[in-house]
Amino acid sequence: MPHEAILLPMGALALLTFVALIFIPIRRFRAAFAGQVGAEDFRYGESPRVPGEVSIPNRNYMNLLELPMLFYVVCVLNYVTSPTVSMLTLVLAWAYVAVRALHSLVHLTYNNVMHRLALFATSNFVLMSLWVAFFTHLLRGNS
Repeated sequence: MPHEAILLPMGALALLTFVALIFIPIRRFRAAFAGQVGAEDFRYGESPRVPGEVSIPNRNYMNLLELPMLFYVVCVLNYVTSPTVSMLTLVLAWAYVAVRALHSLVHLTYNNVMHRLALFATSNFVLMSLWVAFFTHLLRGNS
């Protein structure tokens, strides 16, 4: 497949990150209008007064900026080192995005910790597999 195909899962994960970002002010303003928090509760991050359901979107957003950085890096490396991208790489990239989307869905809705953990661990396994696939492809001479 043309190497440009690897840009699509990158764009999808970036979109997911922006969607998660939107939840932060929505939950904060809702809590402020309900009198649960005030501006001072966010002066240095989040005070202990901030309810969990208000802080969760911020934590999810941060999750989408931490390990996914390695996803973006390996995708860019695939893009710049070869004129094609393997089907395995594309499947792994889309699988990573799908599992991260499910993780965010769980985190931002019913927030079952065991479900979230299973999805987080799965996403990390897929990400490691993506790196192994990249180096395997690189060491074989991009064949």
